[in-house]
Amino acid sequence: MLIGLMQDASTWMVGMTHWTDTLQAIHWHLPLDIAQLNKPLEVDLAGDVQRAFNNFVRTGQVWAFLIGLILGYLFRSFTSYG
Repeated sequence: MLIGLMQDASTWMVGMTHWTDTLQAIHWHLPLDIAQLNKPLEVDLAGDVQRAFNNFVRTGQVWAFLIGLILGYLFRSFTSYG
């Protein structure tokens, strides 16, 4: 069975040389709108960070984070030796 798979794999590898021709044929038939590629990319990194932080505070996750840090530190200090 293993020898049969190895023989099949060698024929598959030979057949892969024709894949590039197929991919090139498919590539020419894909729709491409140059106007969409020409638009400038608008990124507001500072605004995104500020909105994420405000959401973090507004939803109460900051308090859960601080309580978790304190309880984790206490648990580590009570369970460590020395």
